[in-house]
Amino acid sequence: MPKRVLQGVVVSDVQDKTVVVRVERRVMHPVYKKYIMRSKKYAAHDEQNAFKVGDTVRIEESRPISKNKRFVVLAADAGSQRAATSSEKHAAAKSAASGRDTARRRTRKAAVAEAVAKE
Repeated sequence: MPKRVLQGVVVSDVQDKTVVVRVERRVMHPVYKKYIMRSKKYAAHDEQNAFKVGDTVRIEESRPISKNKRFVVLAADAGSQRAATSSEKHAAAKSAASGRDTARRRTRKAAVAEAVAKE
């Protein structure tokens, strides 16, 4: 029997050598026939503590490792690193923009103070 391989997002990496991965799936509603999202969290073994919150990972079913751990992290998806770098770029741009705004405000305040001082 083949082992299940699931894809999800790391939601917790607090424990040593363990990550909690949220796996989402789409299910059709029995009455309304619309697709709804259902999610479940799995504890997965991460030997090197390599994965952080927000990483998209693939997990594979394995032998029981502890009371709740029945999966092992295979690898991170390539798309997750691109998403992480783009979100980091966005955060950096946002902080740079806020820095410029404060500098602009300081300049206006200085200009107003100079104008008041000249009068």
